[in-house]
Amino acid sequence: MSDDQYNRTLEPNPLRGSIIFFVIFMVLFLVGLYLVQFLDFTNVWPMAALILLFAATFGIPMTFMARNDSGSEHRH
Repeated sequence: MSDDQYNRTLEPNPLRGSIIFFVIFMVLFLVGLYLVQFLDFTNVWPMAALILLFAATFGIPMTFMARNDSGSEHRH
């Protein structure tokens, strides 16, 4: 293993990007709260929409915002 992998510096997250992501996920959260009022045992669509919102709010940060260390450029 190389000592280089332990000395990597993290770049600071720009404020503008953080604000944009906050607004996007706050809108998704508020839409989810709105959909909760339609939950009942006769209609499946509000729960399906909530599950899709959950998958989006979990998948977007894990896929696009997370730092990916699995690439070959990080293996020395």
